[in-house]
Amino acid sequence: MNKVKVVICGKEYCLQTEEEPTYVYALARKLEKNIAEIVGNNTNISVYSASVMIALSTLDMLNKCNEDMDNLRVQIKEYVDEAGKARLERDSALREIESLKKKISELEKNSKK
Repeated sequence: MNKVKVVICGKEYCLQTEEEPTYVYALARKLEKNIAEIVGNNTNISVYSASVMIALSTLDMLNKCNEDMDNLRVQIKEYVDEAGKARLERDSALREIESLKKKISELEKNSKK
């Protein structure tokens, strides 16, 4: 477990995380940049309000990404099922080909007699 101290908008936060410190520092810089952009674009918005807006936006993105992942899982399952069916059909077709080859061979032998 890593202990990481970050400063966001002048306030220090001590975090315990499994992530690498450089990753957490990058997140903190990005968050601070996003807060600064929102506050800079509208001086009536507090850092707290900007943080809440960013949190809601981030949760929205997370939910949409999770929905996309669920859809991809369903598609992948369908592709795997289709591939399994195609494999069974191919195996059946190969067996039929072998059977027909044997019949052809027998017919050729019989026609030579």
